[in-house]
Amino acid sequence: MKFAEDFIFGGATAAYQCEGSTRAYGKGVISWDEFLETKGRFQADPASDFYHQYPIDLKLCKMFGINGIRISISWARIFPKGSGEINQEGIDFYHNLFKECRKNDVDPFVTLHHFDTPIGLYKDGDFLNEHTINAFVKYAEFCFEEFKDEVTYWFTFNEIWAVATNQYIEGTFPYGEKYNVTKAFQAMHNMMLAHAKAVILYKEKGYNGKIGVVQSLEYKYPYNELKVEDIHAAKNEDVLQNQFLLDATFLGEYSCETLQVANKLASLQGGVITIKEEDLKIMRKAAELNDFMGMNYYQSRFIQAYDGENDIFHNGTGEKGTSRFGLQGVGERMEKDGIDRTDWDWLIHPESMFDMLMRIKMQYPNYKEIYITENGMGYKDDFENGVIDDSPRIDFVRRHLHYLLKAVEAGVNVKGYFIWSLMDMFSWTNGYNKRYGLFYIDYETQKRYPKASAYWYKRISETKELE
Repeated sequence: MKFAEDFIFGGATAAYQCEGSTRAYGKGVISWDEFLETKGRFQADPASDFYHQYPIDLKLCKMFGINGIRISISWARIFPKGSGEINQEGIDFYHNLFKECRKNDVDPFVTLHHFDTPIGLYKDGDFLNEHTINAFVKYAEFCFEEFKDEVTYWFTFNEIWAVATNQYIEGTFPYGEKYNVTKAFQAMHNMMLAHAKAVILYKEKGYNGKIGVVQSLEYKYPYNELKVEDIHAAKNEDVLQNQFLLDATFLGEYSCETLQVANKLASLQGGVITIKEEDLKIMRKAAELNDFMGMNYYQSRFIQAYDGENDIFHNGTGEKGTSRFGLQGVGERMEKDGIDRTDWDWLIHPESMFDMLMRIKMQYPNYKEIYITENGMGYKDDFENGVIDDSPRIDFVRRHLHYLLKAVEAGVNVKGYFIWSLMDMFSWTNGYNKRYGLFYIDYETQKRYPKASAYWYKRISETKELE
């Protein structure tokens, strides 16, 4: 099984998770700075110190056959207050970073928003407030113009679902609210409206590049496929995470089925989702202009009907078997016999990546290109005299790449794969005990060590063959 010669073998990063220097060099405060302080938890500083170490990381990319890197721009490093005065130090940093990418023959795939809204906009309601939508579009416009000669591939948002669920349903992100399905739907719609406005602006300006959005998707299977109530529960979760956003991305509107399920789930809490016709007009136009979609894919879910009390517990420590997710009137996530899990209770189910890619091809035939923008395995890597044997991670990625190639053979246009993550980084809800990287970071010395997976990934990239 071979990959195309122009297939991108990439590594993924995110500004807040790797840069460090969170309150230095003119950068403004973001929602996470205050949230983590309030919780008394770990800090994202120095993280992987990418702000200073990026020449080393990009040199490693070149050495190990990595020809694409996902980078996010920190909004608050450009506009410390979200709008208004700009920070030249931040602008210069990204110019230098993109220059180093080109020097090492690594294409930057740049995300404008990766969970890091500036604090003032966040406190004013984040993307539930129209002002934040407008501020984001102005920030996007500035970046498009400033970096037009250095960046070819743009993503507006990373994982809109993750923002919505973790802020308003699971409560693990800033705001820390739980079980508010209505706010989650509203935030997703508003962020897709912001995405649409940015895409239209990009295309009307005639920039010589491509633009899309990254969605985090999980295939939802009924726990018992013979039970009608489990089938309905799986559809509830699918609309909540997948179909609402896929409709918005590829149709620019919501199907009757999507609206029926979404409104039903919101009404269970007495809520109403506000979707204006003028919003849909903008979104329909953008749906025709999207060049690609990034798909972050880690796992699937098996859902059974659930009418008990809301009960969600997030496993943020790697204590296997502790996670729970039961959302009243929506569904309950279940383990499935024969399917292994990571220490963080994420199902290892690579065939579901194939199912999701095929679902997109069949349900949204107007899609153009797909990049797997994140996929990888959180693991408690052992460091033994500079040797890191992460064979489980190699097996995880190999199996997912196998199903990716099967989807390509079935006609899905997948253009690249970005492993999460390029190097070990700060994790939003896990701190530093959960490692994903191809390169091990000694956080005290900031020295980089290639893991066994880095050498394996290099071989796949160079040969274009999956063993």
